[in-house]
Amino acid sequence: MKQIIQYNRPTLQLKLLDGTTKVFSDEEPLQSISQNSLAVFRNECVSFQVAYTCAGYRKDENYNAHFKLLKVRVESPILSAITLREVHNVPCQYPSHANADSNYLRKTAGLYPDRLAALEDDTVVFCANQWKSLWVDVTAAKNAVAGVYPIKILFEDEENKELACSIETEVEIMQPVLPDQTFPRTEWFYADCLADYYHVDVFSERHWEIIENFIAAAAKRGINMILTPQFTPPLDTAVGKERTPVQLVDVFKTADGYRFDFSKLRRWVEMCRRNGIRYFEMSHLFSQWGAVAAPAVMVEVDGEPVRLFGWDTPATGGEYTRFLHCYLPQLLAFLKEVGILENTYFHISDEPNLSQLDSYKAAMESIADVMQGCKFIEALSDYEFYRSGLVERPVCGTNHIKPFLEQNVTGLWSYYCTAQGVDVSNRFITMPAARTRIYGVQMFKFNIEGCLHWGYNFYNSMDSYFKIDPYRVTDCAGSYPSGDAFLVYPGADGMPEESIRMMLMDQAMSDLRALNYLSQLIGKEEVLKLVDTEAKQPLTFDRYPAHPADREYLLRLRSKVNRLICEHSKA
Repeated sequence: MKQIIQYNRPTLQLKLLDGTTKVFSDEEPLQSISQNSLAVFRNECVSFQVAYTCAGYRKDENYNAHFKLLKVRVESPILSAITLREVHNVPCQYPSHANADSNYLRKTAGLYPDRLAALEDDTVVFCANQWKSLWVDVTAAKNAVAGVYPIKILFEDEENKELACSIETEVEIMQPVLPDQTFPRTEWFYADCLADYYHVDVFSERHWEIIENFIAAAAKRGINMILTPQFTPPLDTAVGKERTPVQLVDVFKTADGYRFDFSKLRRWVEMCRRNGIRYFEMSHLFSQWGAVAAPAVMVEVDGEPVRLFGWDTPATGGEYTRFLHCYLPQLLAFLKEVGILENTYFHISDEPNLSQLDSYKAAMESIADVMQGCKFIEALSDYEFYRSGLVERPVCGTNHIKPFLEQNVTGLWSYYCTAQGVDVSNRFITMPAARTRIYGVQMFKFNIEGCLHWGYNFYNSMDSYFKIDPYRVTDCAGSYPSGDAFLVYPGADGMPEESIRMMLMDQAMSDLRALNYLSQLIGKEEVLKLVDTEAKQPLTFDRYPAHPADREYLLRLRSKVNRLICEHSKA
């Protein structure tokens, strides 16, 4: 892949970078575009960056020489496939836990590159001795015409009269169509956080519009499973506290028992399907960390809405059990009616441990007779808990996954969160980009069937004691490493702004899709040999080439995978 740079002003500098580099303001980035690294299948997105800066002014120059406001323009035959965004720094006051390993870009509080924002009036600012970058996406549609296409990015003065500098490269759109993603991936979606941040009434028309904007953005980047708030999700909420109620199922208490209205849930399902969501994840039926209480459930009693169940309601042996036995059969009938029951997953309680085995078992047994044949998944990290037989599909923390793999657990999913900050992959802002993207290759190698993360758009403090502004607070108010709680920022007009990490996870899913596609063509064993040979060691969840100096591994691997797909898909 060629690189051509033209300058008319010697104080300006440009560098062409791939998507596995994070550009800091105070550090000159390595020139990291690799040969053949910018190639994309049809039905895929590939990203690169243009880093830019200008030198400080000299004594014989006007002070304004250190500041350049320039227009950005793109020239390419595939202009409609190209999107430009500016990488913005965000504050990270809590960059990592104290026990973090050495594979972080930095561990000091400061400004880190993460947020991807649309250009203001197609302009960027060149600042003296400060590096910035443009994030460039090339999205090849399924019907794109294969070929090699030039891309030229020009920086001009405000009147578009004088070229200041430009950079030129090319992208190859390859002939094969990358298969759609069927691998289930969920990043927990919080409708309440959107209502809180945008100050709109829950399930008002404006709230529905905002929800759809955020779900569409999720689906576009490989999140194809949505946490669905049948009741307000009993997640990340301190005992005795409540989150803003978001409940899709209207419940009415009558003299004969309970009546249910699924109109909002129907609208939710239709909206998700319209935006490409394949799988649905019903919110947890019992409280987090042990299933000792009911979730908060709003019920209309004598015409007035009241919270009938919650922290003060025992999980089993009382009215909540009777309620579930009335509710769940009708829910299942509805899900079957709308055609999603086979693609719906349920939860009992999030992250149970061995000390909570009895309460979890009691909760599971209380509804077992009405939930036969349903799919349950559960985030857990204790193999002994799984061996009890209570969890059919464990979602295992990646730092505790080894015994699950050794025992060849079928139907194994994986997750990581704040606790997975040593040795394993994660998506903290302060981690190298390759450490985030490697996750797709790892899930391929170990036959992981789905992945879960707890925070797509969590804009609260830890345990939801108060709301936060994610533009100012990226660490749940000093609780979790920056970036753990959300992938998107709540932008203007109810539209999400993506992050570098959002794009890296999208690339990880594309890597997984490509590896699976190649496996169909030449067999998985041959692809596994390629994965480990390129890594120069057997790849595991805690041993992999993802330090900044190793980022070429992913680019080399994808280049070889791409070539083999092109060769064998023609056979």
